[in-house]
Amino acid sequence: MLFYGPPGTGKTLAAEVMARALGVDLLVVDLSALVSKYIGETEKNLAAVFDVAERSRALLLFDEADALFGKRTDAQDAHDRYANMETAYLLQRLERYEGVAVLTTNLRGQLDKAFTRRFETIVEFAEPDAVVREALWRLHLPAAAPLAPDVNLRELAEWYAIAGAQIKNAALAAAFLAASAQERIAQRHFLWAIEREFDKAGRAHPGFPSQHAPDPDRSTA
Repeated sequence: MLFYGPPGTGKTLAAEVMARALGVDLLVVDLSALVSKYIGETEKNLAAVFDVAERSRALLLFDEADALFGKRTDAQDAHDRYANMETAYLLQRLERYEGVAVLTTNLRGQLDKAFTRRFETIVEFAEPDAVVREALWRLHLPAAAPLAPDVNLRELAEWYAIAGAQIKNAALAAAFLAASAQERIAQRHFLWAIEREFDKAGRAHPGFPSQHAPDPDRSTA
């Protein structure tokens, strides 16, 4: 299977759910970490991964699949030829693997079309819309969370187009910010936490609605 979509949209989570439903372990493989500049080392690393997976019948999750499945170029030198050999080896082992294998990528367009045809299932993980974002905010805030009266999760969901992983991080950060000040979790705590998520992602912050702009004198480091 190929799961593709922006970061934080649930690709890894979906694989975890599948593994649990199947009653098998989840073996997460970072392809970018397995690829070696030394001839033969990448194949050796991949062989070790498949040996473990075949013994345990694990669900294989290959993260950052474009590290090996990127668009191929003509073999101009020995490096290109060996890169193609590494990709061919991975395809061969995947086809022989009798368990479930999932590959994830943030950019499907970076994958070679010849490779994507090999997948039995291709699933897109799109960024959540406002309705889904509101549901995610509520999911990550327990019923017992001490929310202040000014908290409006629907407004947060409509104002800020962030993915599920960012919502989870922001909900937790807002709770810590409020706890450090010994306060209930207020709208401004969520706004500070969301701003941090934009900063972490290197995205321009859309700005705060004027009626909810945080007071810089009360900000928490």
